[in-house]
Amino acid sequence: MYVGTLSFDLLLGDVRSLKEKRSVVKPIVAELQRKFAVSVAEVSGQNLHRRAEIGVAMVSGDSGHLSDVLDRCERLVAARPEVELLSVRRRLHTDED
Repeated sequence: MYVGTLSFDLLLGDVRSLKEKRSVVKPIVAELQRKFAVSVAEVSGQNLHRRAEIGVAMVSGDSGHLSDVLDRCERLVAARPEVELLSVRRRLHTDED
């Protein structure tokens, strides 16, 4: 069993309120869930208007498949024009860790 996680640190564009922030973050979370069947949530910075941290997690029996899905998640977020991807942290764990 393999568990993979991604943590995206995002700088949001012209956002002036938490309501506007939700209108940017929520579609990203929903698209990741829908396209890749991964667990996704905003995990930090909920009270900051222009910053967001989104966490992604997935479990798989195949490390290659896991890496491929996480790569595609990263490309999707990086391609979003309304956010700037500041950093990505990736972790892979096995059941032997």
